[in-house]
Amino acid sequence: MERGLGGEVPNKARLAILLSGRGSNMVALVNGVQHGVLKDLAEVVVVFSNKPDAPGLETAAALGCPTASLSSQGRKREEFDAQVVELLKGYQPDYVVLAGYMRILSGTFVRAFAGRILNIHPADTHQHQGLHAYEWAFEQQLPETKITVHLVDEGLDTGPILAQAPVDLRGAATLAEVERRGLAVEHQLYADTVARLLRSELKIEK
Repeated sequence: MERGLGGEVPNKARLAILLSGRGSNMVALVNGVQHGVLKDLAEVVVVFSNKPDAPGLETAAALGCPTASLSSQGRKREEFDAQVVELLKGYQPDYVVLAGYMRILSGTFVRAFAGRILNIHPADTHQHQGLHAYEWAFEQQLPETKITVHLVDEGLDTGPILAQAPVDLRGAATLAEVERRGLAVEHQLYADTVARLLRSELKIEK
C-alpha cells in the first residue's frame, strides 16, 4: 500500500498499453498517468507492440515506460496471442489498454483478461466497426462522428460501451482534418474514461 496524507490509499491500477504504430493515444495516457487525471490512479507497467520497430516503443521508452515486443509477422493468431498473454502476465496488469493495436484479438487473449481490456474506436460502434472509421466518416460527409471507449469482447468492436464523445466535422474538407479533430477528442476521452473507470464512476452500457 502507498500512504498519503489521509492514511492508506489503494495501490495504483497497473496498465499494460498495446500499440502497433506511433502511439499517440499511448502518449496521451502516459501523460495522464505522469501529470494528469490518472496521476494518483494508475501506473504504466509495460508498453507492448506486435511490431518491434513500432515508433511508439521508442517514444514510450523516452517517456520512462518499460517496453516489450514480439513480432506477429507470419504467426497464427491463437499461437501468437497465447505467447503475448504469457508475456503480459509477467507484468501483472490490472487492465490491458489498446492504443492503436492493429490486431483482432483471439478468444485466447480476450478470455485471459476478460472484462479488463479497453479499446478506443474512432466511430460510434453501433454504426461502424473495424478499420477505416475516419475514412468512413469523411466519405459519408458526416457533420459529426463519435469516439467510443469500450470493453473488448470476442466480437469486433461489439463490447460494452464505457464512454462516447462527439467530434464536430462541419467544415472538415480533408481526411487529414477529420483525423486531426478526431485524435484531439481521442486523446482527452481515453485518459478521462480510464480515470472514471478506476474511480468506479461509469455505468457500463451495451
